[in-house]
Amino acid sequence: MGLVHVQDLLAFPLGDNSSDTLIQGIHWNLTTLKHWNYSYYSNQTLSNGSRCFLLFEPYTPFLLKNGTFLNSTSCYSPILPIGARSTLGLAFACFFALSIAFTLVNLRKHGNLLLPREKHFLTVGRRWQWYWMLAVAAFAVISGMSNIDVDRYYLPEFPLVFSNLFWYLMLPTTMAVVWESVRHWGSWQERQFIDSNPFVLRQGDRRSKVESYLPLLFYFCFWMNLSMAIPRSWTNIERQRSPDQSATFARPTATDARFNVAAMFLFIGWFTTVYSLRHSIKHYKPHNLRPFKLTLEFATYAPKKFLLSIPLAFVLVCYEAACSFDFSISPLNINANLGMMYGIGWGMPALILLVYEISGYFDPNEDQELIKQRRIRGEEVDRQQGIVRKPLWWRRLHGGNQQLSVQEQIARNFRETDGGRPTAQNLENSFEMEDMSAPARDEGRRNRREPDVSCSAASLRFPVSNQFEDAPRGSSPGDSRLGDARGPLRHARGVSTTTGASVDGPSQQIRSMLDV
Repeated sequence: MGLVHVQDLLAFPLGDNSSDTLIQGIHWNLTTLKHWNYSYYSNQTLSNGSRCFLLFEPYTPFLLKNGTFLNSTSCYSPILPIGARSTLGLAFACFFALSIAFTLVNLRKHGNLLLPREKHFLTVGRRWQWYWMLAVAAFAVISGMSNIDVDRYYLPEFPLVFSNLFWYLMLPTTMAVVWESVRHWGSWQERQFIDSNPFVLRQGDRRSKVESYLPLLFYFCFWMNLSMAIPRSWTNIERQRSPDQSATFARPTATDARFNVAAMFLFIGWFTTVYSLRHSIKHYKPHNLRPFKLTLEFATYAPKKFLLSIPLAFVLVCYEAACSFDFSISPLNINANLGMMYGIGWGMPALILLVYEISGYFDPNEDQELIKQRRIRGEEVDRQQGIVRKPLWWRRLHGGNQQLSVQEQIARNFRETDGGRPTAQNLENSFEMEDMSAPARDEGRRNRREPDVSCSAASLRFPVSNQFEDAPRGSSPGDSRLGDARGPLRHARGVSTTTGASVDGPSQQIRSMLDV
């Protein structure tokens, strides 16, 4: 920032008399100024603690005797050109705004559901990473755009607070992106681990309890970081209009105990993320108990995106902790070191999002990957059992594409499952055998044929009109038996196709009192 922003209290210059002062070649009524408690500062402003006006051209006001300023311009106006802070902030804002489009593409790709929903593996679990990335990008865009007014305001005021408010919101949400990606990776490893054998892992053991408590610990640290950093009085941060004012008000506020505790909670959240990754590798990957082997396995089994994003997140946590002790590198400082501020405070979240956008483009949808693994396991089982599956074109040429009636489909299924005897026995038990003569029953049992039974079963479940009426009676013993039993059986199952079936059917012949 330029020296014009530095203000020191000065005495009013002498004018023509004791009630006159000459400022910037303009005479002012000194009596009126002192009556309303106005003071003159070296940055060419007049202020009485509640109102501040610019005195230099072309913003010079006109003072009336009653203390009213005409054609005045407030000291907190965006009248300056943008500087380095604004330019870099605008560049990062454009980057994060562009990342929103790629995040939405990855969200649609990885959040798409291709398999039935599972109670233990919710679909929203694999979407949380992308939701937090959208939140990070939104906070970064707002903060970066606000940095434009930080440079343009003649004296620092609300834009400085507004920009840093969203920057402090961006820190824990960036850590939440890393956490959700690590947590869901562990859930994805568990899903693959139990897909072939759902009973390979015990429920209620230490592993499952740790996986239940880790998210609670991380989000406790997440909300504690926000509650320590955000809900506070930010007025002292605005008071950086002179070196003395910054040292007296802004520096103690920016390095107080609440910012220190917020950084500590963010570090605990980072450590929880690392422990969650190690926990997943330990339980779902082959491991060795030797210390050197554990480190090697961590680097071997952990995805490359975690080997990049977790160190970047650690650097971001360290920067927040450093800002809570050193005011010179903090974004809360109006004259902060821009290399540290943007290189670490903004560069680390940008790199983390870039890593996940690229990995999301190359990683497949988890449901598609699970379907592929199931197909490979099925082919391996078929190969071990000597089963050779016919290709799709074979099924199309050999009846797979033929349109069959309901009766034909049931009969085909009946023959394929070899259910002749049980189905024939059930069908036989459903007939009222008392309505048939003994010779017919004996002859029907001796000459029973499975195709006749299957067709009869299909006709009973899905009757075809007039199929029995048009058939000649007595053509065979089996046909005669089915024809005689047609009326009572169809009414007993409640599948009659005509309302007059009971009227048209033959009447029952009573041969003895046992039939009544």
